[in-house]
Amino acid sequence: MAQPQYLPDAAPPDYIRRTISSYQRPKAFAGLGPLGPARPFRIGHIDLQEFPIKLWATLASHRARRISSWQLAEYDLRGYRPLREAIAHYLGSSRGVGCTADQIIVVSGIQQALDLLARLLLKPGAKVLMEDPGYFGARIAFENAGAHIVPVPIDSEGINIRARSKTERAALGAYVTPAHQFPLGTVMSLGRRMELLQWASNAGAFIIEDDYDSEYRFEGRPIPALMSMDRSSSVILVGSFSKLLFPSLRIGYIVAPPALADFVVSFRARTDFRSVHLEQAVMCDFIERGHLGQHLRRMREIYSVRLATLFDAGRRYLHGAANILPIQSGLYTAAFLGNGMSSNDAESAATTQGVETLSLDRYTFAASDPKGILLGFAGFPEPAIKDAIRKLAKALA
Repeated sequence: MAQPQYLPDAAPPDYIRRTISSYQRPKAFAGLGPLGPARPFRIGHIDLQEFPIKLWATLASHRARRISSWQLAEYDLRGYRPLREAIAHYLGSSRGVGCTADQIIVVSGIQQALDLLARLLLKPGAKVLMEDPGYFGARIAFENAGAHIVPVPIDSEGINIRARSKTERAALGAYVTPAHQFPLGTVMSLGRRMELLQWASNAGAFIIEDDYDSEYRFEGRPIPALMSMDRSSSVILVGSFSKLLFPSLRIGYIVAPPALADFVVSFRARTDFRSVHLEQAVMCDFIERGHLGQHLRRMREIYSVRLATLFDAGRRYLHGAANILPIQSGLYTAAFLGNGMSSNDAESAATTQGVETLSLDRYTFAASDPKGILLGFAGFPEPAIKDAIRKLAKALA
């Protein structure tokens, strides 16, 4: 049978032209070209060379060679049960979250979790509170669901719920990143956590807690998750293993309050009937045999040295043109400009010197330009970090 021939110069049909003409690229991605090889200081880039790939391949090969529970898994939209049990134990020991395997729904990552929850919890026009500046992925998910985002300012203690006293009562929920605020890196104080939980309890509202990079804490004791303090079933926790291990590992999770979990699973069935259990079974083995904990300890040491290198190089070369924000956890930090440049101008100037940064202004709603850029340090060795800081200093001079 002859295959249809598509003419490259032919005019596209109306539905394609309508779609293209009405599409608006999210603010966070506006003006960005195709991504090439990673350069300092690309955020989200981690060191894949240090991942124990041979060990992972051994675990995967062992699972793939034998008929086992992952192949004969019951029809469970929550995901592979042994993995959910392992995640529940991991969250209890590392994040202070007391939950059961039945509260956990395995998803492909943070974005699927946010998309699923936004469509389940919000109707078009519903109000949801977001940190300003805040995480673009949550903004996309909420806007796709037709929600109205109410920006809430961020200060040194995190989200300031009292700054929106008139509108907060009408909001159905809030999205926060309390352990390492995106993009400013703030750790939400205990007082702000209690205020947020009290607001949700009084309003009957939900809180989505995004906890994706809290495991990489370099100073002090680990900070318990907001969900560990919740006594009114207000908090829904979302997390991912992609930033901990490797990006192509599409395993994340939702931890829902017991009364909500079954409805999350039922709603998921509208678009996704079955999880990929082989990958989940390998992840389960990786956690249960202690490899995850060992890998995290090793990477904390490596990333801690790289963060220190970033600070030292910044003090040596930037000379006040940009002040790198000290952080206690995470895989990136912000540098606030001291030279009068706007965030966008600094991003453009850095690009001309071969340095990859993102302006903080990409992540604002109503807030004025924070006049800063993001610096991802995790995926780059110390010499590359020093060299990039020298180039950045030249760009900002």
